[in-house]
Amino acid sequence: MRMSFIKLSSTMAVAVLGLQLTANAQSLPTRETPAAARKADTAAKERINAWTVGLAGGLIEGAPLRLAAEMARVANEEDKLHVLPIVTRGATENVNSLLYLRGVDAAIINTDALDEYKAQVPFIERRIVYVLSLFPSELHIFVRPEIRSLEELKGKKVNFNTQGTAAAYSGPLIFSRLGLSVEKMFIPHQVALEQMKRGDVSAVVFVTSKPVDAFLKGRWDPGFKFLAVEYNAKFEDYYLPSSIDSTDYPSLVPKGERIATIAVPTVLAAYNWPQQSDRYRRVARLVDHLFSRLDRLQSPGFDPKWKEVNLRARVPSLERFRPAQEWLDRPQAVTAGPSQ
Repeated sequence: MRMSFIKLSSTMAVAVLGLQLTANAQSLPTRETPAAARKADTAAKERINAWTVGLAGGLIEGAPLRLAAEMARVANEEDKLHVLPIVTRGATENVNSLLYLRGVDAAIINTDALDEYKAQVPFIERRIVYVLSLFPSELHIFVRPEIRSLEELKGKKVNFNTQGTAAAYSGPLIFSRLGLSVEKMFIPHQVALEQMKRGDVSAVVFVTSKPVDAFLKGRWDPGFKFLAVEYNAKFEDYYLPSSIDSTDYPSLVPKGERIATIAVPTVLAAYNWPQQSDRYRRVARLVDHLFSRLDRLQSPGFDPKWKEVNLRARVPSLERFRPAQEWLDRPQAVTAGPSQ
């Protein structure tokens, strides 16, 4: 009997020890071979990067970067598309990012920024295509009461906002086309507007979508006004005709009056990747996700400017990205926004 008990106890001890060893073995991390680890790491990288689209936005405080972030919110879909908004030095410099910065497939640009690259990059219009026109940025030339015409600005102090902004690039370029030689300033508009009230600055130049809060909410003495800029052959390459009226600025423009101006198209552009290339397919998928979900961007919670976007709007001097045109050519394609 005693021998049987000892034998049974030994058997149970061996069984318990076996279970413990098995449990310990299961709790230990699996040790992969170096080759297996490298393979898993490579697979993870390929999965994450397979459908990533680098989108150059602009300055962190600017509207283009906000629009880029909103596009990412709507277009992104796990394992199918990953739009990565990128902070840059400004929408006017995003052409440089699109041409030369690794990882950038698309960018928000102002079309007249292409003018700077004409001499450096022959046939640049063949290397960059547009996906859609986002919104026009209207030229606002706001002057003191004693200034009555564009000619009277010659030799005067004119502020074009800080470097990197649309006004700092497009403003001097437009003034050059108008033949206006002025004393250029590049300080924050908020500072310049206060100096303007004191008479230290004759004019400020904004290039942005109307209405501008500084004019809409600011308090201005009689005589402060916008100057007209007529659209003509000088502006046909990159600009569009536009206007400012009393519905935009009731306290500055008399009811029923229209002040002619020009607008700089702000567009979503892409590098003209070779067809069948991986980068081409990524941007094509971005087009499909973005165009088919435009209604989401036009819903509450997104920038109101999305409601003005017309997918069919054309952009001067650039060709449309082929998959974008093909999407629009589908019989079932539905576009939104005002007709243009």
